[in-house]
Amino acid sequence: MKKKRILETGIVSMATVSFSSREIDCKLVYAGPGLSGKTTNVKFIHSQIPSTDRGKLISLATGNERTLFFDFLPINTGTIYGFKVRLHLYSVPGQAMYTDSRQLILQGVDGIIFVADSQRARMDANIASLRDLKDNLRGTKRKGLSLVLQANKRDLPDILPTEIIRKRLGLERVSCIESVAIDGTGVFETLRKASRIVMRRLHRQFSLALDQKRG
Repeated sequence: MKKKRILETGIVSMATVSFSSREIDCKLVYAGPGLSGKTTNVKFIHSQIPSTDRGKLISLATGNERTLFFDFLPINTGTIYGFKVRLHLYSVPGQAMYTDSRQLILQGVDGIIFVADSQRARMDANIASLRDLKDNLRGTKRKGLSLVLQANKRDLPDILPTEIIRKRLGLERVSCIESVAIDGTGVFETLRKASRIVMRRLHRQFSLALDQKRG
């Protein structure tokens, strides 16, 4: 199968295009502190997509957490110059000891959904996880990534207002979706928001790549 990166942006490249299947492979990663709901998001999405449109859900044990991933063809997202976009969803282990695993999974990422635990007692863990994420992304030298914040566990007591969560994380300008991932509330809203941002970016990059080729 013939594949290649569609565009070099500075040091790094974005997305992968398959000419044989007329698909663009796009990688979305769920990041956040341990047990914030990353794997719950991915498992719920996988359970709601028809089996004909999704790949197998792969689970890798990582201490008290699991790394999950699968791919699927989303509906109603349109195409980019006749190419369908296939999304690859990953969750990354949140515990500090698994930084090597996070760095590996973040290679080639196009968009990130940061799943924050809304509980007041978990705010420091959210901050530490976001700091670690930034450090890992700096190591991959990625540029222009799409980021969406998901404030999860909104059904629990003693949670912080989303405005406080965004402010303490320094993500006031980032789109934020409230969620209760365990019952699916806000899960697909978050995914749609992240995928639309990535799609717009890919469309711009694909257009630029074609213009450069013609030139």
